[in-house]
Amino acid sequence: MKVEILYQPSYSLAVVKLDPNEQIRAEAGAMVSMSSGISVETRAEGGFFSSLARSVLGGESFFQNFFVAPSSGGEITLAPDLPGDVVLLELKDQKYMLQSGSYMASESGVKLDAKISAKAFLSAEGISMLEASGSGKLLVSSYGAIFERELKAGDKYIVDTTHLVAFDATIGVETKPIGGFKATVLSGEGLVVELTGPGKVYMQTRSPKALINWIIPQLPKQTSSSNNG
Repeated sequence: MKVEILYQPSYSLAVVKLDPNEQIRAEAGAMVSMSSGISVETRAEGGFFSSLARSVLGGESFFQNFFVAPSSGGEITLAPDLPGDVVLLELKDQKYMLQSGSYMASESGVKLDAKISAKAFLSAEGISMLEASGSGKLLVSSYGAIFERELKAGDKYIVDTTHLVAFDATIGVETKPIGGFKATVLSGEGLVVELTGPGKVYMQTRSPKALINWIIPQLPKQTSSSNNG
């Protein structure tokens, strides 16, 4: 499998070249186009309860699509829901933690599980994250561009939880306020996470939560006259 990412960072498109009979697993709705002859199977991977856990806890779709190339090979293009970036992670018998909704596609050697853990609770806007493990190519998406930092052993780095996309499972996580009580309440930053290396961390330059908070006040408000009409 070969992957080329075009139009970064605002409207990224992953162009995936599949070898003969090769398969890629993709989030529902991620497919933009594909060559003739590629077969598609939609299923709840791992059974009902595993799929339900990944859907409810990890932000995945309950049903996912599995694209298989014909004997001549094929091409499929994939894109995220929101305007933003895509990064290719190459797992080599390792684990990454993904924020809800960041998973886009992966090779068959990558296993996905919803994890309820202290690390997930501390770093996520909830109680769980998606854990990607094994070996193979993994495509992760963001809202906005993706900013990467590699932390050496003992290095510390602070990230707003709504901007965290993915990080190496070797990284330590601690939730903390941005400053004192006044700064935490009034700064608009709230709680942040302090990450401790070694490992890589991927952040998005825009926050979906901030987008939602901006949109809601712009929505038309229902008036009493419209209720009576």
